[in-house]
Amino acid sequence: MDARTRALLTANGQICTTSQLGEADVDELTVARLVRRGILVRIRRGLFAAGSVWREATPEQRLGLCTRAVLVDRPGAAASHMSAAVLHGLPAWGGPVARVDVVCSTPRRRLRSGIGLHPWPAGVTPVVVDDRSVMPVSVAIVQLVVEHGVLPGLVCLDRALHEGRVTTDTVAKAGDDLALGPRARRRLELVIEGSDAACESVGETRTRVLLTDLGMDVRSQVDIHDATGFVGRVDFLVGDRVIVEFDGMVKYAGADGRRALQQEKAREDRLRAAGYIVVRLVWADLDNPERVFDLVQRAMRRAA
Repeated sequence: MDARTRALLTANGQICTTSQLGEADVDELTVARLVRRGILVRIRRGLFAAGSVWREATPEQRLGLCTRAVLVDRPGAAASHMSAAVLHGLPAWGGPVARVDVVCSTPRRRLRSGIGLHPWPAGVTPVVVDDRSVMPVSVAIVQLVVEHGVLPGLVCLDRALHEGRVTTDTVAKAGDDLALGPRARRRLELVIEGSDAACESVGETRTRVLLTDLGMDVRSQVDIHDATGFVGRVDFLVGDRVIVEFDGMVKYAGADGRRALQQEKAREDRLRAAGYIVVRLVWADLDNPERVFDLVQRAMRRAA
């Protein structure tokens, strides 16, 4: 790849269009050769991404690349729904990461070649993220709730609240501005009522929702002390003596991870010595409510 093509990709967040390549004097035969060699990846007709970046990207990151590429190809549009959430750096969970959603001048909602086209919401002004027009965070969250349901909306709202990007009042106002119908409004109310700024990750939000759905009294991010002082902050406390921790496992990779694991074990030993029962959950457990219910109930009986 020549310097002009590399510069083009660098300036555009590792994506480019056929017309941009042409302006950089990269002809069609050269583009085809770059695609065959994997240096460029054709992500949509006339839209390309840097091959090395695309291959290493998560589905969430690929949605971000596709969204930025579509916005280059559709001047006047703005990213919306899950696409907007991803460009804002919020987690994309529970929605279609293979579809790009934008608001534009279309008179009605429609799906065209994997792009969701939505009418521009009245009175909403987009914000600019990395030189792309994007629906504001509060609006994107409301759109997520309406389109994909309570849990995907909660995942994004928890993260946005935790990072101070929105308040529940600004999200409620966005719902008012979008003139939601009764069913969508009730969905949004459930999301706002169930949100928790203390939750820091998708796994923590899903764990909290699961424990709540199982009828358990849950508190998030609770400080625990023993006779010698502060032990640590735990993900969840169920009742008075059962600690539930969500463990994504990634943090234990490498030498730093091994040290973290040793520190975690020492912390857990202190928690147990102080009379707490610790239940650890992993990703697979979040799709197995019966197992989680049994684990927590047994822990509560031991703690009684």
